Amino acid sequence: MNQETYNYDKIAKAIEFITTNAKQQPSLFEVAEEVSISQFHFQRLFSEWAGVSPKKFLQYITADYLKQKIKDSTNLAELAESAGLSSQSRVYDLFTGIEAVTPHEFKSDGKGLKINYGFHQSPFGECFIAVTERGICAMAFVDEESRDDQLIKLAKKWHFASIKQNQQITENFINRIFQPHLSTLGKLPLLVQGTNFQLKVWEALLSIPQGSVTTYQQIAESIGNPKAVRAVGTAVGDNPIAYLIPCHRVIRKEGILGEYHWGRTRKKALVGWEAANLDRVSL
Repeated sequence: MNQETYNYDKIAKAIEFITTNAKQQPSLFEVAEEVSISQFHFQRLFSEWAGVSPKKFLQYITADYLKQKIKDSTNLAELAESAGLSSQSRVYDLFTGIEAVTPHEFKSDGKGLKINYGFHQSPFGECFIAVTERGICAMAFVDEESRDDQLIKLAKKWHFASIKQNQQITENFINRIFQPHLSTLGKLPLLVQGTNFQLKVWEALLSIPQGSVTTYQQIAESIGNPKAVRAVGTAVGDNPIAYLIPCHRVIRKEGILGEYHWGRTRKKALVGWEAANLDRVSL
């Protein structure tokens, strides 16, 4: 097993343990014992990954903390503006934009399109990514069992495209995504297939700054369709590009993180990691 994947697996197991046993407030020793490594190595591993202790990390994913974050994000437009274009919390929005395929391209199922894909490590486990000359067309978190599923899904959506694995090309994209200082190299556009409604929802997701969260209701209101909460939820669940289109930042109004296409524990990891990093940058 790749060391980075091994590390994330340990971290994910620790996050699940401390959230499940939050009332008992497990000690650092107990958490380390749960993930089968020494207390010293676990503390170093978690701190290097999150930038904070497990106890501090837990605060970022509690219902009380998240409800306050929802309260702070009543208006998505104001929230994005308050984050500031030069803020670290906006770093991904600065170089990510959505481009929809044309109706002709949609009907042709990707005919004439060249797609390169690869599997790479990330702070949140193994990541699948597929790219074209016009932008990233798919991204997902995977494990050994779901690798083939992603390839089948990609081939089905872009049926007539030329698809091949090219780790060298896709690694450049992964490095820029998970190493924000490389964002100065230029934009990373996203090429997606979707209905007009889905595109509106996905574009609204891009306006949620890192370290912030919002609700399905707030997304519906931001696109001018306040009664379409259920449809918004479906569109969020159909997000074809994990992380960059940050559907993990949409939670339930009660402050509960809720479900996530790539696993509830990974959603906890993403939301907590972003909040911890935002706090650290703000200090």
